[in-house]
Amino acid sequence: MASAATPYLRLLTTTQFAFNTGFFAVLPYLAAHLGSGLGMAGWLVGLVLGLRTFSQQGLFVVGGALTDRYGPRPVVLAGCALRIAGFGWLAYAGSTATVIAAVLLIGFAAALFSPAVESETAREAVRHEQATGTPRAQVLALFSAAGQAGAFLGPLLGSLLLLLGGGFRAACLAGALVFVAVLVGHARLMPGREPAGDDAMTRNGERDDAVTRTAQRAVTSSAASSWRAVFTNRPFLVLCLAYSTYLVAYNQLYLSLPAEVERATGSQAALGWLFALSSLLVVTLQLPLTRRSAHRMTPRTALIAGLTVVAAGFAAVPLTPGGPGGLLPGAVLVVLLTLGQMLLVPAARGIVPDLVDDRRLGLATGALSSVSGLAVLGGSAATGALLGAPAPVLWAVLAAVPLAGAALAVTLPAGHGEKYGRRGK
Repeated sequence: MASAATPYLRLLTTTQFAFNTGFFAVLPYLAAHLGSGLGMAGWLVGLVLGLRTFSQQGLFVVGGALTDRYGPRPVVLAGCALRIAGFGWLAYAGSTATVIAAVLLIGFAAALFSPAVESETAREAVRHEQATGTPRAQVLALFSAAGQAGAFLGPLLGSLLLLLGGGFRAACLAGALVFVAVLVGHARLMPGREPAGDDAMTRNGERDDAVTRTAQRAVTSSAASSWRAVFTNRPFLVLCLAYSTYLVAYNQLYLSLPAEVERATGSQAALGWLFALSSLLVVTLQLPLTRRSAHRMTPRTALIAGLTVVAAGFAAVPLTPGGPGGLLPGAVLVVLLTLGQMLLVPAARGIVPDLVDDRRLGLATGALSSVSGLAVLGGSAATGALLGAPAPVLWAVLAAVPLAGAALAVTLPAGHGEKYGRRGK
């Protein structure tokens, strides 16, 4: 399928792989560096990590809006440049203030880069579908699998550098080099798009003041209209809420799963193996699973099915016997959550172009992540308070979250065409 995709789609997919490789060469080792390397208190480490997440997910909507306004190329290039600067800064940061500044820069770089690449991939997937009949979900699944492959290989790269004695600084500089390659590649290969308002140029190439003022008012009005159109779009907001329940559930890999592994085994040493299992499942099964579901399900059905499978993963934890090493309940959760993710993520991304105007696709893609990020912020605090509750209560409440999302998704339009991602009829 990758060979059948257009060169531009291959560029975007390779970009996602490289992005996650560079990012995950650093992220898994950040907490240990802050605590052991720089001597930060535990609460401060948590604050720094939370600020990174907020500066990324919370600002996706900004990156999406800028993509709609200026096109993906300058936003992607700016994101790459800021990520290079952020990793370079973090490699040498030694005080709390400089670490926080570097981490915020790294997060904001992703808030620029990711919505631009994701919205452009969704747009190209729709075009590829119209030209070839290949369901857009298959292209988006390849994009997700490439990202997971990067998330799998990135920590291995970081571990190798640490084993060779390079330390955290070497991991940061290696991540920066990956983004240098991405920056150069996109500067050469990514097509540009004319920004809005260029038609206000006069024939001799100079702007008339009155025309310029009129164009500026039009741009401002257009921006306000875009935000209003996206955030008053009821089906799109329903999609955001349904997708948010998935992200709240997925965040339990970092909250409830570690607590379950420690309860079952007495330590969190096996946690890395469960994360590796999740990435390996996506890399090996995402494409065949999506290929089958794409011809048998509408996007809405795939979204509902995925959320239901995620809910089943949480419900199964208190019902699954301990098994070898006590890890079986945690492994069942990881497997079902990952299978649900593989069904619903391409479906959700494939629905977005059907719900919003193409001119607002970047803003909508960013809003999907930002709304979900805010839900995770509140949901994590609520579910964290439940960690001391009896197991049946904890896991029943966690299962109810994606089930609520599935109920919301029932109200969404099925999508164009009879099958997943197909337009026409």
